[in-house]
Amino acid sequence: MAAPEVPAQIDVIIAGAGMAGATLALALAHGGLRPVLIDPLPFDDQVQPTFDGRSSAIAYSSFRQWRVLGVSEALEPKAQRIEQILVTDAMAPGAAARPPVGAFLRFEAAEIGDSSGGEPLGYLIENRHSRAALAAAVTKARIPVLAPAKVASVVFEGAAASVTLEDGRILTAPLLVGAEGRGSVVRKAAGIGEVAWPYKQSGVVATVQLEHPHHGVAHEYFLPSGPFAILPLTENRASLVWTETTANAAALQAASDTIFHAHLARRFGEFLGRVERIGPSVTYPLSLSLAERMTAPRIALLGDAAHGIHPIAGQGLNLGLKGAAALAQVLVEASLQGEDIGNLAVLERYARWRRFDTVALAAATDLFTRLFANDDPILRLARGAAMAVVNRIGPARRFFMQDAGGATGDLPRLLRGEPL
Repeated sequence: MAAPEVPAQIDVIIAGAGMAGATLALALAHGGLRPVLIDPLPFDDQVQPTFDGRSSAIAYSSFRQWRVLGVSEALEPKAQRIEQILVTDAMAPGAAARPPVGAFLRFEAAEIGDSSGGEPLGYLIENRHSRAALAAAVTKARIPVLAPAKVASVVFEGAAASVTLEDGRILTAPLLVGAEGRGSVVRKAAGIGEVAWPYKQSGVVATVQLEHPHHGVAHEYFLPSGPFAILPLTENRASLVWTETTANAAALQAASDTIFHAHLARRFGEFLGRVERIGPSVTYPLSLSLAERMTAPRIALLGDAAHGIHPIAGQGLNLGLKGAAALAQVLVEASLQGEDIGNLAVLERYARWRRFDTVALAAATDLFTRLFANDDPILRLARGAAMAVVNRIGPARRFFMQDAGGATGDLPRLLRGEPL
């Protein structure tokens, strides 16, 4: 099959056609710019059911963006509303009990219904569905996708970034966006370093069928080994995300169904009835990474290329989607004003907009991981006291819910559900 032709006119080259990169491409096209997506994997492979077995919690503000961009219609039948979140500081597996054992926090969507327009706390969507809906929207918008294609080198020539692909094709545009993950070639080409460290833990993800209804409730248990989450999916299923040492995670992934279900039973207890794993388990290492800068001349970083955080708060993808909304708005406004969209002064507006939120969330998830993934009695008392205080203060609860929903601070228009 012949390689796709390089478009004659490009405004923004986006390296990485994942969920953050594809969302940015749609937002830019929505605002009248001409983006091109490139990705080292065949685009069709990324929408196969076996490509990504994980699920993601999508903040209601992020889902608003997808509504504006024409992605949500295909996703709504596959999106499970999160009506309640129950967070428990548990001493041992099997703590999934009613009423909760130990210190706990309860968040309910109805409590912020007036300010959120009746939105849930978020939506749980399997990544394969999100990828497929984004791919369909990209195709409908006629956004060129060069895949498989990999960046071999980048040269900055005056008012443009020139990208040479491994097959020899050359793309030139005023701006290059690195959205191709933690090992970003674009970030390295720009000479942008990163602050990073591993947690020496892995996340184990599996989808299970539940016997009893989950009622849209998401559970998170802070166990000494790390958080264990039960995240509701459609068709009375749940996505499990639990943290183990790297060795234990590998053993769980390779375990027989009998052994795997024995571990599930210990963590679940009996309140959701019989639990059956459906499909394979996925294991991935956990670490923190932050790019030292989000921009450089002719370059902007997005998604995991700019930040990779612990999944303890379920906000990793939402950070990338927020970044896509902010970057698209900055670039579209600059273009309408006749500015050079790759100029560092323009790109710094995006960096200023997203820097504090990104660093603050990365620091918070790192702190929570260190505070909760242990059984220190003094820390346990302090955690319990803090959770009890938040539970009793309505404004504090509502702030945390609105913040998790991405509805606090200076929001880009797309996150408010408004077109660019």
